[in-house]
Amino acid sequence: MKVAVVGATGMVGEVMLKVLAERNFPISELLLVASERSVGKKLSYKGDEYTVIGLETAVSAKPDIAIFSAGGGTSLEWAPKFAEVGTTVIDNSSAWRMDPTKKLVVPEINAAELTPADKIIANPNCSTIQMVMALNPLHKKYQMKRVVVSTYQSVSGTGVKAVQQLENEMAGVQGEMAYPYPINRNALPHCDVFLENGYTKEEMKLAREPQKILDDRTFSVSATAVRIPTAGGHSESVNVEFHNDFELSEVRKLLNETPGVVVQDNPDTNTYPMPIYAHDKDEVFVGRIRRDETQRNTLNMWIVSDNLRKGAATNAVQIAEYLVQNNLV
Repeated sequence: MKVAVVGATGMVGEVMLKVLAERNFPISELLLVASERSVGKKLSYKGDEYTVIGLETAVSAKPDIAIFSAGGGTSLEWAPKFAEVGTTVIDNSSAWRMDPTKKLVVPEINAAELTPADKIIANPNCSTIQMVMALNPLHKKYQMKRVVVSTYQSVSGTGVKAVQQLENEMAGVQGEMAYPYPINRNALPHCDVFLENGYTKEEMKLAREPQKILDDRTFSVSATAVRIPTAGGHSESVNVEFHNDFELSEVRKLLNETPGVVVQDNPDTNTYPMPIYAHDKDEVFVGRIRRDETQRNTLNMWIVSDNLRKGAATNAVQIAEYLVQNNLV
């Protein structure tokens, strides 16, 4: 496979290269692509040095697969250009997610929908991926009615500038601000931009993307997204009301049997998911599984995952693996 990584110099791009190497993705030729200001930079992959190239050069090379993590504007402009020359694009931005002509894919859930005609495939939002990984098996069994989610999201979800802001503040250093307020010793109920309805863009992604991934508009999601001073890993408090009742033992069994999900749930030993343990792992961790005692057929869960891995890079690479394994590229 001739593979292009677009946005190779960014935070997610770096993790994508790491994941591609770890999983031994079949690459015959690797193209590392970034904006003009990064062209000529040197990056290493599996011990070899590569020179970063620009988007025009990458399109003319006609890669089999291009994995994008370069922002929505770049994706809107350049993904169709790659698609025109026969490249299959896996895009990590929000640009194509809600486009009705594009698939929004979490491989464990809906990769079977993919066909050779899908030349631009959307990677869901990081917070959405970990939530639907846990909800999908439960929805199949008990039929979700309503989900209320509050997220506790790490600064790495914003990018390298935000990580630097947190590190500067922890060290007492004045520096460039990614957020309108300090993030150290603080919590900002403000992920992405505010919309006219009072929700942020991140919150509306959490409301809409699960319906598309699960191909079901009969349930609703209400979200509050909060940025907290952790360096990596997103956490979510999820309250889900089902049409049908459940047994907690069966819920745990269903989650335990779900590929990519790990149950960490033992209050007796203080066992529960935390970002510090999810770091650099591909699984989605679920704990604090308990019945909501105020409402029928309703469950509470705590869901944690590494937002740069399963939330972004790993999910995109898994899509690429599915395409290769099923001769779709």
